[in-house]
This record gives sequence, C-alpha cells and structure tokens, in this order.
Amino acid sequence: MKLDDLAPAPGSRRPRRRVGRGTGGKGGKTAGRGTKGQLARNKVNAGFEGGQLPLTQRIPKLRGFQNPFRVEYNVVNLDDLEQLGLDAVTPDVLRASGVVHEKGLVKVLGRGSVLRAIAVEAHAFSRSAARAIAAAGGSATVVAPPHGDRRPPVRGNALANR
Repeated sequence: MKLDDLAPAPGSRRPRRRVGRGTGGKGGKTAGRGTKGQLARNKVNAGFEGGQLPLTQRIPKLRGFQNPFRVEYNVVNLDDLEQLGLDAVTPDVLRASGVVHEKGLVKVLGRGSVLRAIAVEAHAFSRSAARAIAAAGGSATVVAPPHGDRRPPVRGNALANR
C-alpha cells in the first residue's frame, strides 16, 4: 500500500449539495429556502427573534446568592494536632505554628487519630473529633468567636471580621 492509494471508505464522503444553480440540478429556484420572507432573502443572525427582546437579554445576569452571615472556618484535622506534639492547643498556637490562616475561626475535624491526651480549644469541633479527643483522655473546649455571640456586621457580601 502506498500513500497515493489511501482513500476514505466508499460512501463515507458525500459531495456538498450545491443549491441555487438553476433548474437543471436539484435545488434550483428557491434553493430549499421556501418562498418569500426574511429567511428566504437574507441572512438572519443567530438568536434574532424578529425584533422581540432576545432570550440572551431576557435572562438575569447575576446568578446565585451570597449569605452575608456565612461562617467560614479554618480547618484542622486530628492528625495535624498529633504532628504538633503539644499538650495544649489554642487557635493562637495554631496560627503561630502556621497550621491555620492568620484570620478566621478554627474548626477541628476528625481525620486521623489522637494517641495522647491533648487539651484543645477551638471555635468548633466535629462530633467525631470531639469523641476522639475525649477517648484519648483530652478535652475539647469551644471558644467564643472574637466578635461575641452576635452576628458580625455586614460589609458588602463578606464578613467584616474575617
């Protein structure tokens, strides 16, 4: 077999239908466009609805909802606490060690395990994390957020004291 012998499978390639070339060939006269009207005479832009406000302009642009009172946590897992090797862990200690971000609340989640008693203070705990800390002989203490029990003041669509 040579390169010049290569050809597509028989019947897989059909020639483009040439319309509007007179009555001798198929597709003469109206060339498949029907009779009269805008569609028969000229090109109509995609999405044009005859002067009616197009769908793309009718639909709302800004989607979704952002809750201004959403509470986001910096997440720490039990295996992270175990790696620190400390007996007492607070949000300030976690920030100083670089485990969590400088700002925001801290939540302890239950991935991993705790093998020794650790006194942990955080803004929130998952049930599995609190159980694992208690089972190891430690304590899980919930600390009040820095802005107290009230909701933080709203600034735009974000929390003010992040």
